[in-house]
Amino acid sequence: MRKSEYQFSVTWGDTDAAGIVFYPNFYKWMDTATHHLFSRIGYPTSELFTVKKIGLPLIKTTCDFKQPLFFEDNVTIHSEIKEIHSKVFLVEHTFHKGHDIIAIGTELRAWGDLSDKKPKAVVIPNEVRQLLEHE
Repeated sequence: MRKSEYQFSVTWGDTDAAGIVFYPNFYKWMDTATHHLFSRIGYPTSELFTVKKIGLPLIKTTCDFKQPLFFEDNVTIHSEIKEIHSKVFLVEHTFHKGHDIIAIGTELRAWGDLSDKKPKAVVIPNEVRQLLEHE
């Protein structure tokens, strides 16, 4: 299945009063890593949204925290499509600081048609499915 890598450094605003990354930031970074993955396969989410009227809404998300992150830590997220179903797909994100695994999170997302007033999940197009299934 498709894999992607996204790197960043923890900023001061990502931390709490104790200097540890505030946990909701992991979910923000998973979202960013998924958008990065779609850009890499030629489907930037900005274009999906504005031109094709397609969104990638979250259905379920998890994150298991192994170690804390701190200000100025350099982080790499390894993202991988783990499952693809008719209308939904699962992305797994593994956060690394050097060789250490910091957290492992998942996102279950739908392929959402936004062209109507009421968004709905629709079948993932074959060309997108093929790009997500193969590296």
